[in-house]
Amino acid sequence: MTDDDPAVTAEGAEDADTAVRRDRFSGGPARAFLSSLAADAAIFEADLAVDRAHTVMLAEREIVDDAVAGEILAALDAVEAAGHGDLDGGEDVHEAIETAVIDRIGPDGGRMHTARSRNDEVATCIRYRLREDLLAAAEATLTLRRALLDVAGEHTETVMPGYTHLQPAQPTTIAHYLLSYEGGIARDTARLLDAYERTNRSPLGAAAFAGTPFDIDRERTAELLGFDGLVANSMDAASARDFLAEGATACATLATTLSGLAEDLVLFSNKGFVELSDDYASTSSIMPQKKNPDTLELTRGVAGDAIGEAAGTLSLLKGLPRAYNRDLQRAHASVFETADDVREAAEVAAGAVATADWNEAVLADAAGDGFSTATGVADLLATGGLPFRTAHEIVAAAAERVADDDAPPAAAAKVDEAARTVTGEPLSAYVSREEVEAVLDPERSVASRDSAGGPAPDAVACDLEARRESLDADETTLAARREALADAARALDAEVSEYV
Repeated sequence: MTDDDPAVTAEGAEDADTAVRRDRFSGGPARAFLSSLAADAAIFEADLAVDRAHTVMLAEREIVDDAVAGEILAALDAVEAAGHGDLDGGEDVHEAIETAVIDRIGPDGGRMHTARSRNDEVATCIRYRLREDLLAAAEATLTLRRALLDVAGEHTETVMPGYTHLQPAQPTTIAHYLLSYEGGIARDTARLLDAYERTNRSPLGAAAFAGTPFDIDRERTAELLGFDGLVANSMDAASARDFLAEGATACATLATTLSGLAEDLVLFSNKGFVELSDDYASTSSIMPQKKNPDTLELTRGVAGDAIGEAAGTLSLLKGLPRAYNRDLQRAHASVFETADDVREAAEVAAGAVATADWNEAVLADAAGDGFSTATGVADLLATGGLPFRTAHEIVAAAAERVADDDAPPAAAAKVDEAARTVTGEPLSAYVSREEVEAVLDPERSVASRDSAGGPAPDAVACDLEARRESLDADETTLAARREALADAARALDAEVSEYV
């Protein structure tokens, strides 16, 4: 993938007829090890677009004759029609395409490579491909967020147990729970779109790393390829792969959020809180009664792969000097694969959330387990004048006596006993028994927690409205970026048609 190295076929065999082959590098046991042609299928379309934009620019700057540019562009069309699998020479896709063009039109095909290196060429192709992956992953997050918001909107008053340390902690609602994940996924959307901003910059024209003496127009090729600007410094442009690390990390962070959601739903399935659609589950090969949350387990697994890829990309880059080094050949292919896996995991999670059936009765029964309304009692006593730490002590003493199946009146009586033990006074010295019974009820406890971002239905309704507006804005942003790329592709096609 660099102008500094020889060319081989996809199988690594000697081929003296490739575009950059020299007798000094005519073959040897390392030829196959050097080849990336098979893996470069991921950037085949990107390379053709880069070749076309560069050729158009060369013709516009009168560096290449219009007639020659037309022959090159027509040959590129033929290469595209034949497909990546038809490339039979070259150590990478860039040289293989150039060789194929030369085979079709003769030595003038080599003019396509004027004023560039494979170093800036591959850097441009990687960015061209990765930006699409980032947008696809971002789009998947929007689909998941829409599913989370839709289901949350249906369950603003459906109580459920909330946990810390996997222990019953406080009652909440399905809506409040799902919105906690929508917030995380929204940040994942932002990270992907931010990564897109830094990825969508053109390195083309940097050549090997020190620029070129030809009178090229870097801004023109950036425009034709839909880039928002340039990576200005030519050494930085040819060698930088931090955008790959950023993209991989954004995908790994998204995968980690998805893994948490998947883990919760697996556990909730086990407790009978939720039943996944058959479309997102499977049965055992030997135990026909089983319904396994397999898709969510695989979603968890994707996170491990994505985290490993992010760490691997950073490890590969950490010791490289400027400018181009052949190590970089191994930096991008697996990032594309990871981005695709994470996108698919997000789509699966969206489908699982959208089609799941929440067991409201079971959730309501479990919402008060473990004396989960205890914090509400302590808060009530504190509002009645007790120091919160004293209130906490009373409720802690009551927790040893209150059972999961105690109705609010019975639980309130045990809290009263604890208050007498701790303070020597009955609850009525601070609050009424009716108030205590109210906060001991999970639904009423939830309704009382109406601070911003809390689980009370009114608070959730405000949160839902704001999040829907944010989602609409992100959908508009994504659509605009996709349209900008489509406009650039149409503009490039129009320019090419002037020569072919």
